[in-house]
Amino acid sequence: MKNKISLLLKKEGSKSFASSLIAIALGLLFGFVIILIANPQDALEGLKLLLTGGFYRGAKSLGQVFYLAVPIMMTGLSVAFAFKCGEFNIGTPGQYIVGAFTAVFIALKCTFIPQSILWLVCIIAAGIAGALWAVIPGVLKAYRNVNVVISCIMCNYIGMLLVIEGIKATIYNPAGAESYSVPADKAIPAFGLDKIFPDSNINFGIIIAILLCVVAYIIMNKTTFGYELKACGYNPNAAKYAGMNEKKCIIMSMAIAGFFSGVGGAIAYLSGTGKTLAISEALPAEGFNGIPVALLGFNNPIGCIFAALFIGYINVGGNYMQSLNIAIEVIDIIVASIIYFSSFTLFIKMIFSKLKNKKEKITEGGHES
Repeated sequence: MKNKISLLLKKEGSKSFASSLIAIALGLLFGFVIILIANPQDALEGLKLLLTGGFYRGAKSLGQVFYLAVPIMMTGLSVAFAFKCGEFNIGTPGQYIVGAFTAVFIALKCTFIPQSILWLVCIIAAGIAGALWAVIPGVLKAYRNVNVVISCIMCNYIGMLLVIEGIKATIYNPAGAESYSVPADKAIPAFGLDKIFPDSNINFGIIIAILLCVVAYIIMNKTTFGYELKACGYNPNAAKYAGMNEKKCIIMSMAIAGFFSGVGGAIAYLSGTGKTLAISEALPAEGFNGIPVALLGFNNPIGCIFAALFIGYINVGGNYMQSLNIAIEVIDIIVASIIYFSSFTLFIKMIFSKLKNKKEKITEGGHES
């Protein structure tokens, strides 16, 4: 049994999974300590709600988990895809909000598009908008060697401010100092998912998000194009020597990553729940939350599906904790701590590798003697 566990931990996927579980456990432990300090009499009940909240009200709660997971699944996929190609796409908030604005604008203003396909056109257009916005730092890196992190951060704020001006000029709702919301008849249809998960906000967006994660996995691991993108990310000089166009690879990896972020923004604001674009100089949290999703998923597109579902699950449980008179700020701290500890996954994986190497050295020494 011990040998089986040892062999299992030698596999890269198993190490990644175990590292994520340990990071999650540390986050939950820290969250429990926070509950104990804030509300000791309800600490155990609060932890129970946090862990079972995704099933607290049956299919409704589970539907909400899927609904909350979609935007961060897409931004997490965006970060993971770019990272696999050697780039740190911290521009997901800007790409997300640009895509969201594009989707809302088309849904409200382009009345000539048949309503049956309007939602699909909005999603594709939002993805293209996100891709074009991500191309800017990609071009700057490819042709002027500008650090992607710096250019992405600048593009985040430029995109946010342009969206605010765009809202004011086109879809501004003076009653609430925000954009108009997309009506339910123009939103993404549920295609029967609302019957399986009644009273929840789930729609077909969850299927689109999962399919895109699968497509991204296939591109990265089963195609020559994906191999070129990864090769250029790992070693641009070697890739160039092998005849690959490293400039094209940098730009394409950022464009595809931006497409995923833009789609995430579209799905979030085409949900038919009355969600609006606010006139405030604040970047969307969904963009930054894509980073821990990518970390928990170890930059694997399939891993991003499960990581996003986990964070969505914790958020649903956190919302139910308010019934115990636990302040919303405490819940935010708990969820944030779990997300924070997700960044320890790489550190934990590194410890596994060191322990493995140490064990191998001891074994070799024993054989030699």
